[in-house]
Amino acid sequence: MPGGPDKADSAYRTIGELSRETGLPQHMLRYWETRFPQLRPLQRAGNRRYYRPEDVALVKRIAAMLDQDGYTIRGVQQALAGKTAAAAAPTAGDTDTHAAIRQVRASLVAALTEDARG
Repeated sequence: MPGGPDKADSAYRTIGELSRETGLPQHMLRYWETRFPQLRPLQRAGNRRYYRPEDVALVKRIAAMLDQDGYTIRGVQQALAGKTAAAAAPTAGDTDTHAAIRQVRASLVAALTEDARG
């Protein structure tokens, strides 16, 4: 089960649980709350966040749009706001460019890692 062995899919998640489940750092989840008005977890005493199942689904959707589909933050904002999909969606050329950028970034990270080792 995504929330852990004792947690139902319909249960609320804390920011730590959602972070572990999605692999996203907690600071990024808090940042996304400032950028995406649709993402509004419940906040209890001490500003403790509780993400509803629909919040969890939204976080996963945002992550996929940013990491896999090549959207920018602004593009995801427009897509979630219901603006025309054609305006918010990356074009074929954009997708190729994003793929090339990801490949160059991976090469740089690999080179830096090797350089750091030694």
